[in-house]
Amino acid sequence: MGVGGDIICQNALQRPRQTMNMPLTLDDIRHLDTQDPLREFREQFLFPAHGEGHQTYLCGNSLGLQPRSASQAVQREMQAWAERGVEGHFQGERPWTRQHETLRAPLAALCGADGAEVTTMNTLTVNLHLLMAAFYRPSGRRSQIVIERQAFPSDRYAAASQIRWHGLDPADHLVEIGAGHTALIDESELENYLETHGEQVALVLWPGVQYASGQAFDLARITRAAHAAGAMAGFDLAHAIGNIPLALHEDGPDFAAWCTYKYLNAGPGAIAGAFVHQRHHDRSDLTRLEGWWGVGLDRRFLMEPAYQPAGGADAWQLSTPPTLAVAPLEASLDIFAQAGFNALRSKSRALTDTLERLIHEQLDDVLEILTPANPDRRGCQLSLRVRAGREAGRRLFDRLVARGVIGDWREPDIIRVAPVPLYNRFEDCWELVRSCRV
Repeated sequence: MGVGGDIICQNALQRPRQTMNMPLTLDDIRHLDTQDPLREFREQFLFPAHGEGHQTYLCGNSLGLQPRSASQAVQREMQAWAERGVEGHFQGERPWTRQHETLRAPLAALCGADGAEVTTMNTLTVNLHLLMAAFYRPSGRRSQIVIERQAFPSDRYAAASQIRWHGLDPADHLVEIGAGHTALIDESELENYLETHGEQVALVLWPGVQYASGQAFDLARITRAAHAAGAMAGFDLAHAIGNIPLALHEDGPDFAAWCTYKYLNAGPGAIAGAFVHQRHHDRSDLTRLEGWWGVGLDRRFLMEPAYQPAGGADAWQLSTPPTLAVAPLEASLDIFAQAGFNALRSKSRALTDTLERLIHEQLDDVLEILTPANPDRRGCQLSLRVRAGREAGRRLFDRLVARGVIGDWREPDIIRVAPVPLYNRFEDCWELVRSCRV
């Protein structure tokens, strides 16, 4: 169990009783920081410089900060390479042939899976393609892929190209649900489509958290609806893993994939992960793309011509994992284990609730919050729109960057900010709001 245990923030991260019904003050905010049981984890990360200080970094939804231990983890593998050469694959405390196995338990814990259901490989869109190669098998009228209308471009490109790969036209076989730009989507919209047209749907490919709006979806509900229609269910968890609670084994999707450079702090372009539900592990009728690293370790170096798949999700691996890219992820996951995800989630809710309240109290005439107000339907991120329009929004964003307050801009008019519980303070939320007023 992490340092915070299962209960945090509900008692420790409260404002003084006499100020509960008054606007938040800087003293209130600093009181929250002094009462934060996770405050010391901030010191385990490196913040980019700004002037004589450092940035107010609120962009962990795009790229997480570097753990201080990441360099040491990479250097450890460099040293193993220097000392052992090729024998590093088999010798030492962390032989490279088993390196991904050290990630299995912490990643399975974060996504609510059994260990064998999780593997580490490639990058996110590569993994989506590999998984769709197995689970998108159009046949007859059942040929559609259903996505949300505001899907991250890479997901849309991947789905459309998979359709073309099967000789079909995305104009006829790619279905987009929802009203469009940053509009929230109720799961009932997808359910209604599946109830009416489900016999035409081969795959529902959906995000865990919508990248532009920050909306978190009910993955169990979506999975049930897809399966009731006879379709497969797959999820892109890029903005969900390490951010919101996940229960993939229980929820039952067929597959999922995620990157590790956002909330998991593994560095730009870091190795990604994948989930394949247990019910598919022993299927002899499942066609997938295969590579040498997907062979079980007990037979991999026999160099046999016939493919003998490893057990579980590891069968989807293709090539040797990049050892130097795995090391920073190990370092970050060690920090997650120290903190405990339940404690992190509790602090995350407190941070985002505080930021939401500050915006309503001080900036309601300036900013509109696009992300759902229900804490169960969002993670760290709040997506903001400047009420005065796009040009005013862009000017505000540029001013924030100049002041060292770092979120990110998503066209045409969204400012995304994400106070991350591992390294952000409540005072970072105050600084964002103050900088919007200056």
